[in-house]
Amino acid sequence: MGKAEEMDEESENDALNQLYEETNYWHINKGDEQIYAKRIPGKFRNIKWATASLYLFYFLGPYMRWDGEQAILFDIPGRKYHIFGLTIWPQDMWMLALVLLTFFLLLYATTTFAGRVFCGYFCWQTIWVDIYTWIEEKVEGPPHIRKALDNAPWTAKKIAIKSGKNSVFLFLSWLTGFTFTAYFIDVYDLWSRTIALEGPIYIWTVPLTFLIGSYIGVAILREQICFWMCPYARIQGVMSDPETIMPTYDYKRGEKRARLKKGDPAPDTGDCVDCHLCVAVCPVGIDIRHGQQEGCITCGLCIDACDTIMDKVKRPKGLIRYMSLDELIGKPPIPLFKRGRMWVYSTLILLSFAGITYGLANMGAMKLTVIHERQPLYTQLSDGSIQNKYTLKIVNKTDGEMTLKIYIKGIDNAILSTRPKVITAPSGKVLAVQAFVKVKPENLSDEHEPIIFYVENNANEEMKSRYKSTFIAH
Repeated sequence: MGKAEEMDEESENDALNQLYEETNYWHINKGDEQIYAKRIPGKFRNIKWATASLYLFYFLGPYMRWDGEQAILFDIPGRKYHIFGLTIWPQDMWMLALVLLTFFLLLYATTTFAGRVFCGYFCWQTIWVDIYTWIEEKVEGPPHIRKALDNAPWTAKKIAIKSGKNSVFLFLSWLTGFTFTAYFIDVYDLWSRTIALEGPIYIWTVPLTFLIGSYIGVAILREQICFWMCPYARIQGVMSDPETIMPTYDYKRGEKRARLKKGDPAPDTGDCVDCHLCVAVCPVGIDIRHGQQEGCITCGLCIDACDTIMDKVKRPKGLIRYMSLDELIGKPPIPLFKRGRMWVYSTLILLSFAGITYGLANMGAMKLTVIHERQPLYTQLSDGSIQNKYTLKIVNKTDGEMTLKIYIKGIDNAILSTRPKVITAPSGKVLAVQAFVKVKPENLSDEHEPIIFYVENNANEEMKSRYKSTFIAH
């Protein structure tokens, strides 16, 4: 081993030892202290507000209309789900499984690439805590005033301030539950029932559940949900690797820390001026300078804080930045396309998207399934003909009743009869039809012949479905 290689290995070992030593300083808030996070502007703060604004679509969703009806409505009693003119029936719910699978795969891929960015920017809990603390700051004041108010004895003024703050958030919590309920009942009907104090019990219990749950989870527990109760927070560690980029303190550049004093010459120390602003803005109260920790939600607010200080002291930004462990210890970064795990996730995501696309393209207004009778497989009639019995399962996915006709193709001179003869399919129901196919032996060329069943709407010939089955002769 050359001298240069020995120095590189020694430098890497020193870096790893430094990281291991930092675990001794990890801070985990067990709920015995209140976090008063400071809010400062910056790039990542703007990103958090931008992602939080996406939740406006959640509140606006029930009010969007499509052909005079609510655009997004999950009709549980009717067993159908309307999404912008697309009606999804229980028979199509397999696509929901693919949608959920795609979501989780995207979550895993994102975590592998950039850590817990979902937690930091998109998680409902994180966003609501951010909004709650924003309301708190507007009503009570900056962190040091809020802390003093919490420690002060209860007075009429304190009760008024606390009541005002909590009233605002309780209303938002109720509105969240009310909006959720509106996805299952037309929103205007829900408003009229609520104002009239009438209607089914769920229009009262669901908003109340959201109100209680949101208040406990966001106003009281806050970051403790992320620390102790969130399952994703528990498993995200196994989804990251040394190439995952996360907010990281560049200790090589930052150490040895030293506070700057006005009028003193710049000390021969690192860039970190030990201002603790990165800790002050952290919503979970950790010190990123002690390494990547369990509680970190990778929101990047510490980066905004540090960059602000670096600007003030005329030093380069990026003392805290998104980077990987490999980059921190001096290893060359591995390109994203060379990371096997990302290839696996990408392939599975593309397959899931392909399945969803296929399902949407072939959903149709009706669905036909044909089941061949097994006992007996075939029957030979007195005239020598061979008869097979089938059960046809027909699903009408439209909002109206259909009168259908059934016919077959694939075998010459085959005779089809059904029970009942007149077939009427109710909306959203599974209709079972007994079908008998009779064929003369001379029209059969094999013991197993392919046969195709068609079901067609009498009122609209383009509305049809087909199913390929088998006719068994011996």
